[in-house]
Formats: sequence, C-alpha cells, structure tokens
Amino acid sequence: MSFFNKIKSIIGGSKKQEKPKKKTVGPEKETKPKETTKETPKTGPVKQASRRKDLKEIYKILREPHISEKATYLSDQNKYVFKVFKATNKIQIKNAVANLYGVMVKDVRIINEKSKSRKVRNISGRKPGYKKAIVTLEKGHKIEILPH
Repeated sequence: MSFFNKIKSIIGGSKKQEKPKKKTVGPEKETKPKETTKETPKTGPVKQASRRKDLKEIYKILREPHISEKATYLSDQNKYVFKVFKATNKIQIKNAVANLYGVMVKDVRIINEKSKSRKVRNISGRKPGYKKAIVTLEKGHKIEILPH
C-alpha cells in the first residue's frame, strides 16, 4: 500500500466495496483450511521440497563418514562419526544429518584434529588437520554407513 492510499484510508476517502457472496444450491460444505506443517528433526524427518538444493547444502557441511575401529565401536552405542568442513557448527551438522539420513539427532560433539608433521627421508612435511563430529542419535534410529 502506498503512502497516499494509507492517508486516504485513514481519512476515509476511499472505501473498498464488498463483493456480494455467491449463493450455493444444496447443503453447505465446511471447508477446513489445509494445514501445512513442516516437521522438524525433533518430531520426525523433514520433508524435502527441493531435494537437489538440499543435498548441495548438506555436502557443503559433511565431507564423509569417518571409518575407524573406534568409530565402529561407537556405532554400537548409536553414535556415528563424520568428517566435516572447518567452518561448520553443531547446529548445521545436526540439521544436515537429520535431513540426509532422515533420523532424529540427540547430540553433536566436535573434535578438531590438529595437523601432524611427517618426515620422509630428508624431506619434512605436514599432514592436514580436519574437524570431525560425533553424532548421537535418538533411541530407535540407525544409520547404515557400511553394508554388513
């Protein structure tokens, strides 16, 4: 609404005309407005409207599942380990795992692995560091990372 229309409506210069209601023949049906609720990971998996766009955003957060001996033991306790990008936080990781795997996430813990120096003969170098996240799922939810 423009500025002048607001002034006119305050003064009372222009009143909108009401349209006459259409007459219906037969019994009137009550129409309930459609409820469009978007479920959050707390109540269940989120329905993806634009799956391709969501996947692009998810793969900017999660790098890969971290597979090690300790990670396989943690999966028995309903905890899963992922390598993530350096700039991500716990909330982004929680939403990405919930959307990608369709599970409810209970807790996220983050570990920053430092870079390590390596030496081959006389040449010294460094292995890059990375960030990993341990994701705890709600009871009854499971992720199949490796086929058994």
